[in-house]
Amino acid sequence: MKKQDGAVTAKKKKITWQVLWKQRYLLLMSVPFVVWIIIFKYIPLWGWTMAFQEVKPATFALPIWERTFVGLKNFAKAFSDRLFVQTMVNTLGTSLLDIVVGTVSAIAFAVLLNEMTFRRTKKLSQTISYLPHFVSWVIIASIAKNIFNDGGVVDTLLGTRLHLMSTNSPLIWVVIVIINCWKEVGWNAIIYLSAMAGIDTGLYEAAEMDGANRFQKMWHITLPGIRPTIVVMLIMSIGGILGVGMERQMLLSNPLVQDHTMVLSWFSYVRGIGSSDYGLGTAIGVFQSVIGITLLLIANKVAGMIGEDKLI
Repeated sequence: MKKQDGAVTAKKKKITWQVLWKQRYLLLMSVPFVVWIIIFKYIPLWGWTMAFQEVKPATFALPIWERTFVGLKNFAKAFSDRLFVQTMVNTLGTSLLDIVVGTVSAIAFAVLLNEMTFRRTKKLSQTISYLPHFVSWVIIASIAKNIFNDGGVVDTLLGTRLHLMSTNSPLIWVVIVIINCWKEVGWNAIIYLSAMAGIDTGLYEAAEMDGANRFQKMWHITLPGIRPTIVVMLIMSIGGILGVGMERQMLLSNPLVQDHTMVLSWFSYVRGIGSSDYGLGTAIGVFQSVIGITLLLIANKVAGMIGEDKLI
């Protein structure tokens, strides 16, 4: 029995080396990217040690072993901060709206593009839709403020003041999510369009022979065909639910609505760099990353339990 197990193991190792040798050029091509990830993604994790130390401008230049170790004090300080709870609410509220609106709009837009019969119109529409993805948030924010600010384009067209960006309420979340959806919907739809390209065209032909109309083909063939891609994208989105970038929040914010626009990344910047407490800022960032990884693993596990494709 041991001889058979040894033979099986040796055979598996041989097959593995054969596959690696066959794909040697692909592996060599991936080396620069692996090195880049190690240098810029993993080595900086050493900076997480600041979350457990007292790091001020005066002690920042000191070696790690000479700084004062404070344990979980920075985390306790962050959790007891008066802005922490509201910041968490803002982050979760904006992220959940982003996931729902962004996913639904990207899928719907991709389906509509897929149904277009005129090739030139389809390519033109797709190109126009993903161009905003490459535009800076500085420009997007200036355009958005001219549209949604008091007395802006929306108020002028409606003949009334909606106070969309001047009311201290979660209404600003909706404005931010709509602007972000407009900016990213075309880019996000590319992934779903790629998944639709892999669906067997014979399924559509068979459905057409059975008398299915276009809507029925979309509902029973297109959407089920891209379901694994949807699940993977949702898992990745849930993993980054606390990773809302502060750039768009800061640029679209103003003193009237800042209580409902500050998110964790912005909070980390204000308390870390703004207050020169680098240990506290790092602790908030570590908390954000750990919760993100935990949510990613949970979402991945749930997807496997309900029979969907898992990310890991």
